[in-house]
Formats: sequence, structure tokens, C-alpha cells
Amino acid sequence: MKLQIALDTLSLEECIILLEQTKGNVDIAEVGTPFIIEEGMRPVRELKKRFPEIEILADTKIMDAGELEASSAFKAGADIVTVLGVSNDETILGAIKAAKQHGGKIMIDMIAVKNLVERAKEIDAMGVDYICVHTAFDVQKSGKDPLDELKMINKVICNAKSAVAGGVKLSTIDEIVEEGAEIIVVGGAICNAENKSETAKEMKKHLQ
Repeated sequence: MKLQIALDTLSLEECIILLEQTKGNVDIAEVGTPFIIEEGMRPVRELKKRFPEIEILADTKIMDAGELEASSAFKAGADIVTVLGVSNDETILGAIKAAKQHGGKIMIDMIAVKNLVERAKEIDAMGVDYICVHTAFDVQKSGKDPLDELKMINKVICNAKSAVAGGVKLSTIDEIVEEGAEIIVVGGAICNAENKSETAKEMKKHLQ
């Protein structure tokens, strides 16, 4: 079970400081979509260079040109690249091809997928590494969390490992751990904490 930290709105310098503070407790550093829109692949390159022991996930949320865009992220140093579950099968298969060429992994983000169970089955059969249920930032304020969706996909996937993202905090992490996600993504609960190092350590403790 791995702890992934989502780095969305920090500067590169702030990310480096945060990863230094949380080193040893964070397994995967996610260069978030807002960060990529702002800075391109530079943070992926720099963080991989600075923290070779941490897996770097580029949250590209690919929707088209799967092989081309995934290849760009892998070449920059990403270990894991994300593709949207609502994209065409050809896009996902192209990204998988790129992952095999570069020795990387593909995570499918199921954000906004309507027919979750059916789509999870289809994607699982394609040979992706991770399928991630994700409660969108814009709907978290309604109180929705990803636990129910995690339970749904865990019943039907056989090949991929599950991941969970969206509003995960200390008060909800135990239920998620109990359900058995391979990767638990935490953003604001660590990034906005007063003591980031201790919060990451406490989160990691719940995963063991």
C-alpha cells in the first residue's frame, strides 16, 4: 500500500521543501494537473532528478493522443502517467504501448465516469496498472467521498490495482485502507497541514 502526495498549487521550490519534509513517508509524488498546466514537464524532470527514490506521477489526465502524450511524460522522468477513463479505448491502449516502451505504468482516472463498474471491467481487461476512483475537487464540498466507488471497482477488477483520490484525510483513511486500495492519494490534508512532516508520518502509519 503506497501513499501518494498530490502537488497541485505549490511552486517547484515549495514542492522540493515539502518532499524533503515528508521524505520516507511518501512513496509517490504527483505532479498535479494545475502544476503541469502552469509549468509543463519541468517539475517532473526536476523532482525526478532531486528525488530518484520517490516514484513520480504525472497527472496528465490524457484524453487523446495517448501514445504521444504518455511518451512525453515518460521521457521527462515520470514513472506513472494518468489517462482519463472516459477517453476512447484506442487512447488508453496507446498510452499502455508508451508505458511498455519506456518501462512506466499507466493509471486510469475514473473521474466523471458514469457507468463505473462496466467501464472498470473494460479497462481492467486492457492491461493498465492502476484504476483510480476520484471524487472531483468541484464536488467534494457536497460531502461526496470515493469510498463507495472504491468498493464497487474492487469487486470487478482482476488485473489492475485500485487507487483512490479526492478529499482523503486522517478521519477517512482507515476505511479506505480496510477496503484495500493499493495507492491512497492525499493532497490538502498534508499540503495544508501545520506540521506536514508529522501528518505524512501519521498517514503512512495508517497504511502499514
